[in-house]
Amino acid sequence: MTESPIIKTMQVIPVAGYDSMLMTLSGCHAPAFTRNLVVLTDSAGHQGIGEIHGGDYTCDCLNAVRPLVEGQPVSRYRHILQTIHRLSAPDAGNDGEGIQTLDISKLKFVVKSEWAIECAMLDLLGQFLGVPMCELLGEGQQRTEVEMLGYLFYVSDKSRVPAGEMPYLDERDSDDPWFRLRREEILSPERITEEAEALHEKYGFRSFKLKGGVLRGSEEMEALRALKKRFPQARINIDPNGAWSLAEAIELCRDMHDVITYMEDPCGPEAGYSGREIMREFKNATQFQVATNMIATDWRQFYHTVSLNACDIILADPHFWGFEGAIRMSQLLHSWGLTWGVHSNNHFDITLAAFAQVGAAAVGEPAPLDTHWIWQDGQNLLLDTPEIRDGKLRVPEGSGLGVHLDMARVEEANRLYRRLPSHDRDDAKAMQYLIPGWKYDHRKPCLVR
Repeated sequence: MTESPIIKTMQVIPVAGYDSMLMTLSGCHAPAFTRNLVVLTDSAGHQGIGEIHGGDYTCDCLNAVRPLVEGQPVSRYRHILQTIHRLSAPDAGNDGEGIQTLDISKLKFVVKSEWAIECAMLDLLGQFLGVPMCELLGEGQQRTEVEMLGYLFYVSDKSRVPAGEMPYLDERDSDDPWFRLRREEILSPERITEEAEALHEKYGFRSFKLKGGVLRGSEEMEALRALKKRFPQARINIDPNGAWSLAEAIELCRDMHDVITYMEDPCGPEAGYSGREIMREFKNATQFQVATNMIATDWRQFYHTVSLNACDIILADPHFWGFEGAIRMSQLLHSWGLTWGVHSNNHFDITLAAFAQVGAAAVGEPAPLDTHWIWQDGQNLLLDTPEIRDGKLRVPEGSGLGVHLDMARVEEANRLYRRLPSHDRDDAKAMQYLIPGWKYDHRKPCLVR
């Protein structure tokens, strides 16, 4: 029997990419976003890769566990992860709140840095065994392509930022209509519909999600009505990140059943009640299915969420849950008659390939998966970026993750990272150019002050 290769080196590479002036409840995306790559090389000469959220905190966490990874057989990847978990301790700044009020500063505590290591090790193991990563997860490969949704955002006018202070990418000269549009101002129902048309034309999306928590709820409902009129057969939903009160959420949504397929995190904790209790009351009042990536980000939270029957769709991002955890969640939800899906944050195409693998292994009928990659398309770090066609992401044909790094692109992204004045996410800074003195308030849409 051939012995498992040994992991010879683990390299952590912080990288950055360009972003649009995307609007969310927490503010406005900066001109650049950051990520951390893990690159493992084994004794057989194979390279395994993973991608996780950015920032120095996550980078330091990854570098701290390098001695636990190097020198270990690829086949003992579960043992390596167990060792990391046993030696990990909660950070002093982690009060357990997670992102239930969308406090971006606490996202680093919800994300588990070791999942980038898990991805890279599964990549190596798949190459060793000659099978795609999805065959190593749960019950194995369930499908060859994964349905994705078109992730719509309101976009602010980057010209309102003084020249040179926060240089947003300008693609007005691009030959690609979508690339041009995604850097322009998009703040009306007509422009949101134009955005969806561009995404449908380029990627074939049949489902759309609008990131809400930006304008007044009534204005965002008008955008959804416009989308449904333009795409009458599409699944359409909105994610205001809990910005609305229970009463407002009920009033906004009660007559929207012919427009909205399901609601994602419409409201959060209030009046002494948890977000889970409030979401259950929203369901009772509106009879909408509800999705979340805010009130069930670990197994303990998930227990309370399902105990209250507060959600129907759990968005189990593998960067929160790990790859084994995300598929375990899909199995449990399928057994209970609930639905599995995936949330995303800004990411490169390595995560896109990982979403293809985890989406292919999920059992049941997953909800269409999120991806921010459409906003980063063209900044790819892979030689063989998976494509979204007809609204579906096809699983790469190779073994493991099935993709390969373009090291010249990676080095360029690392140089951009090193030029940034800060590596942590700060959605308030750009907002203060739009609204002087702006401060985050999880109960106020970002442009409502």
